[in-house]
Amino acid sequence: MYRKKKAVAMLLAGGQGSRLGVLTARRAKPAVTYGGKYRIIDFPLSNCAHSGIDTVGVLTQYRPLELNTYIGTGQAWDLDTNTGGAYVLPPFARGESGEWYTGTANAIWQNAAFIDQFDPDYVLILSGDHIYKMNYKWMIAAHEEKGADATIAVIAVPLEEASRFGIMDTDEKMRITEFEEKPKQPKNNLASMGVYVFSWPVLRRYLKEDAEDHSSSNDFGKNIIPKMLGNGERLFAYEFGGYWKDVGTIESLWEANMELLSSDPPFNLYDDPWRIFSRNLYDPPQYIDAAATVTNSIVCEGCRVYGTVENSILSSGVIVGEGAVVRDSILMADAVIGGESRVQKSILDEEVVVGEGAVVGDEGVDLTQAYTPGASKITVVGKGAVIKKDTRIPAGEEVKP
Repeated sequence: MYRKKKAVAMLLAGGQGSRLGVLTARRAKPAVTYGGKYRIIDFPLSNCAHSGIDTVGVLTQYRPLELNTYIGTGQAWDLDTNTGGAYVLPPFARGESGEWYTGTANAIWQNAAFIDQFDPDYVLILSGDHIYKMNYKWMIAAHEEKGADATIAVIAVPLEEASRFGIMDTDEKMRITEFEEKPKQPKNNLASMGVYVFSWPVLRRYLKEDAEDHSSSNDFGKNIIPKMLGNGERLFAYEFGGYWKDVGTIESLWEANMELLSSDPPFNLYDDPWRIFSRNLYDPPQYIDAAATVTNSIVCEGCRVYGTVENSILSSGVIVGEGAVVRDSILMADAVIGGESRVQKSILDEEVVVGEGAVVGDEGVDLTQAYTPGASKITVVGKGAVIKKDTRIPAGEEVKP
């Protein structure tokens, strides 16, 4: 029996992320790079660390190797304590065969025994693929104060985008009166962030009933929350006013990275009291050659730049050759850009090699003129792909390894 916890967190990190295309061909979405030196999963893990939640179950499923290796013991997020920790929880075999997680609720139910070890009052359910900073301690306090059975974090989204989310109606005390999962005609714009606090005894009962219902999709948004609401349980919304980004598409991932390069970024990575922790290699310092030009860019450790880099993000170990131009692009770790090549509005995965004189992205753009955001599609190159010398990859193409 482990030490009793007031709250434990369960982080759903098994998503395939099919809308990210080739970037998730070999890894789960939460393991995708963001901001040069982070992975998407760094944000909920860092939030847990800052919120005093030291016991986190990380539920993996799709392509888990890279994510499992990255999380390790949880040391990078100060989660390797004697009384808590980060626990990787893949689907496990029952009887003669294994059983995949069939939905978000099923993933938690399969790990009910893990949660029971800590006898928590509350369980915090998190998604592993959102960029945000949030003090979960305040949300749990609001849950306690209202005597809630479930509390759902919500954020106001543009009404035209509301059909992508779970949408809630509330009364004047923020008690949820209606919940619709991805409605075709949303009544308002109060969207679920995929962050829930449940009173564990109540949730455990609903998860058990859901597991016994063979017609259920085993999903929180489709099954658990509507059933609790229909039974008159006390469900409340917790409104969040900070930055929150769902980076589930190529466009949203590119936009979230480019936002970091504005003069007044909406999301601050330089916030000392709420630093985002990550697991990084000990690379040597960056090197910028005397003939190189680097403007409005993030250049991480171990990079060597001999050409021109504008409005771009370079992860560790990237090399930009002489005469090469990288503009409005995201280059992940150890990418190599050959001399006299051009990379424009593109996302290059780890270990991509661009040959000399090659053009990747919008080849029709005059690189001497100011660039207009949204003027072309984003080109994506998969991990380890090699672009041969003098090859041209048009805007919007996806290059597989």
